[in-house]
Amino acid sequence: MVPNLRVPCELVVRYVLPAFRSLVAEELIKNYGFSQAAAAEKLGTTQATISHYIHLKRGKRIRQLESIPFVQSTASEIARNIATGEFSTADAMLMFCKLCRVLREKGVIHNSANVGQSRALRRKDSL
Repeated sequence: MVPNLRVPCELVVRYVLPAFRSLVAEELIKNYGFSQAAAAEKLGTTQATISHYIHLKRGKRIRQLESIPFVQSTASEIARNIATGEFSTADAMLMFCKLCRVLREKGVIHNSANVGQSRALRRKDSL
């Protein structure tokens, strides 16, 4: 059997980041009146990507992430700080890195030779 050589950061970029961006975009649009284009600009992506997030064509792991209170509160905090201009892009990146570390420490994101894609992101209610 060939070992799975996916590192946690690869899993984050592929699964967690799109889902998390989706949560932040939803907050910006619903709670702060941002257009899809404005949310996309602030999140460093395109309007089409934001549209896909909203219609769950991308970021499908959002349901797993939004059930974790720490993830939801972090998305809300980032959206609020982006909307009020209190966060720079660098601040938002640092906050996401903190979120990633917490998810790894709690075992939500893990890497193992025997882990398939479907189990690469575990649901944790204890965060």
